[in-house]
Amino acid sequence: MPENNKKMTNLRHIPRPQVVVLAYDGLCTFEFGVAVEIFGLPRPELGDAWYRFAVAGVDSGELRATGGIRIITDGDLSLLDTADLIVVPGWRGLDAPVPDALCEALRTASARGCQLLSICSGVFVLAASGLLNGRKATTHWRYIGALQARYPAVRVIEDVLYQDEGDILTSAGSAAGIDLCLHVVRRDYGMETANTVARRLVIPPHRDGSQPQQLSRPVAQLRESQRMGQLFDFLHQHLDKPHSVTSLAHRVGMSERTFLRRFQDATGTTPTRWLLNERLLRVKDYLENSKLSIDSIAEQTGFGQAATLRHHFRQTYSVSPARYRKQFNA
Repeated sequence: MPENNKKMTNLRHIPRPQVVVLAYDGLCTFEFGVAVEIFGLPRPELGDAWYRFAVAGVDSGELRATGGIRIITDGDLSLLDTADLIVVPGWRGLDAPVPDALCEALRTASARGCQLLSICSGVFVLAASGLLNGRKATTHWRYIGALQARYPAVRVIEDVLYQDEGDILTSAGSAAGIDLCLHVVRRDYGMETANTVARRLVIPPHRDGSQPQQLSRPVAQLRESQRMGQLFDFLHQHLDKPHSVTSLAHRVGMSERTFLRRFQDATGTTPTRWLLNERLLRVKDYLENSKLSIDSIAEQTGFGQAATLRHHFRQTYSVSPARYRKQFNA
């Protein structure tokens, strides 16, 4: 499944959804910064509908963070009472106990419909609360064994970038947290908005959640990397056009063999699968934000015929395009 889930949960129906990220003594600075950068940074270019943002201190007083940083938060766990999405950065240690008050606050928030997102070892906080029992979840490859051993009721998914269970989302290592947070933005505000955020971060707009965490090949040379980035921009602007391995390889000035290898390095998948995934994301965006007919959407997303679009959409999301539009608008 290209988006690693089949649930259609999003926060778009909530005016300016509230995102609350946890802070604690021993804070993992990078993961915390990811949440601040994506959800907390003001984005006037996106209007007044963007997320509201707050930081909730798990511990009182001045908090130490990785790198010799100390912070003081403006709020405590009471902020979780009004959160629409709670972000749990990597936890301060696998052997560090999770406070009962935090577990209870997370359970209460989840029960009223709040969504929960963990980055890296933050999954251990969600697991300690019991909210992952019987659910799929992932974490950094170094912690997979510990998560399986300590929380056998959790269905641990190995070697993926992130896992979306609809109301609970978990990511692998630190950088995969960026992918997951962008996935949430894409889900809540659509592909174009997510691409805008990604461009500001100067990162690829989308990595499939099912992509392996560890790449066995070295990254591309700088010149090749730049050419691939330009290719992705071109493809996003021309999803309605037919593309072949031959034409794409020619566009970036590579042999087909080299192109396929570099494309796999950059995306974790094949050009055909990547194009299908991006076209389906564009279809969802049209279904959510336009009144175009299925025939028109098929033409503008490169599927050509409505029957082809319906086949791939149903195969991927287990629902027809018309049904998805109706559910979303409802």
